Amino acid sequence: MKTFFVGAILAGLMVFRAAAQVSVVLALDQEQFLPSESIPLAVKITNRSGQQLHFGADPSWLTFSVESVDGLVVKTLAEVPVVGAFDLESSQEATKHVNLQPYFSVERGGRYKVTATLRIKEWSKAVNGGPKFFDIVNGAILWTQDFGVPTTSGVPEVRKYTLEQANYLRSQLRLYVRLSDVTDSHVFKVSALGQMVAFGHPECQVDRESQLHVLWQAGSQVFNYCLVHPDGSVSGQEAYDYFGTRPRLSVDENGGVMVQGGVRRVKATEFPNVKAPNALPNMPVKP
Repeated sequence: MKTFFVGAILAGLMVFRAAAQVSVVLALDQEQFLPSESIPLAVKITNRSGQQLHFGADPSWLTFSVESVDGLVVKTLAEVPVVGAFDLESSQEATKHVNLQPYFSVERGGRYKVTATLRIKEWSKAVNGGPKFFDIVNGAILWTQDFGVPTTSGVPEVRKYTLEQANYLRSQLRLYVRLSDVTDSHVFKVSALGQMVAFGHPECQVDRESQLHVLWQAGSQVFNYCLVHPDGSVSGQEAYDYFGTRPRLSVDENGGVMVQGGVRRVKATEFPNVKAPNALPNMPVKP
């Protein structure tokens, strides 16, 4: 009996030491977010246990907990979806990307911490990662406008575009766009548009297709432009230099919106593909 007890202790120590060779590290691209903004979290798992491990088949293999540092109750709205089986060999790393925002009620301003729990089914053990801290901050509203979205019933749905600015890390102003219903009771999406200067004020125009065009000053001589669609997605990012004339939004007689003035910067993808001399076809030699 004594021998069995000692053997059980040694087996437990071996599993504990093996579990210690599996690490979980959490990473956020930024530490401040607006209410309803996506909170992308990267979970890096490193296996140094000397054996292959299997993850992702069970929905509870990786779970998350969010707590408020100042005592506010954080409600879990749903479990973060993480299903997707994979094998992790020894000495390998894997990164799981999730968005915390839809699954935790973190709408109120304050400081929060997130932790992760990785369950290793083969050993009946768990490894914790974190905590990782982040802040929910309120932005200053710069501009709002209601607009209609066509529906199958014939009566358009009324939504609202809102531009906000937030002082990221107290050193950099960032411009955000928020898409909500007309009462602001339901927020569809919040997206960061980019850095802006403190002395500038964005120009905004909603076109005939209910798309929002935004032009704002991002530097002393640089203006950024983007297009926001009625579903909240952002596209058409462009940069313009204040050269000769200042870039401005212009509306034509058909309701179309364009940028006039300034000089648009050419994107790297727009440069021609220049082949190396040794990749060019051989030219016939004239006699």
